[in-house]
Amino acid sequence: MTEGMQVADFGAGSGMYTLALAEAAGDTGKVYAVEVQKDLVATLSLKARESRKGNVEVVWGDIEREGGTKLRNASVDLVLVANVLFQAPDRAGIAREAWRVLKNGGKAIVIDWSGSFGGAGPTVRQLVRADEARRIFEGERFRYEKPLFDAGAHHYGIVMKKNTG
Repeated sequence: MTEGMQVADFGAGSGMYTLALAEAAGDTGKVYAVEVQKDLVATLSLKARESRKGNVEVVWGDIEREGGTKLRNASVDLVLVANVLFQAPDRAGIAREAWRVLKNGGKAIVIDWSGSFGGAGPTVRQLVRADEARRIFEGERFRYEKPLFDAGAHHYGIVMKKNTG
């Protein structure tokens, strides 16, 4: 992540990653925080204003539906999909929407729970393991870019690249 990047935070929630992404993107970059829950949209908008992050645009949108993020085709350099696959009915829809909004060569960073951890995380049935997340994104024209990276004690992270060839 470098200054000036255009980034979409899919399923931004309360903005834990959004504000960090906004800091990294700097004054010349932009972060689109896409969230479907209206109460979280309002909370995140307030947080962005209070932290004086003028490069954050909060979007009420559906990350599982084509065009649901309201972002233009090929408009962002990076899509973050953090802690949403386990709760999404249409996981492939998320990958398709990420592919649509990413510029050629853009990357999707996928972070999700690696286990249930005695109920701290999602149920075992809800889990989307790293290999399954990889298959979902590869099925939607992404290429596996980097091996698993450390995303904390209870999460995995993978990097997928928009495959245009």
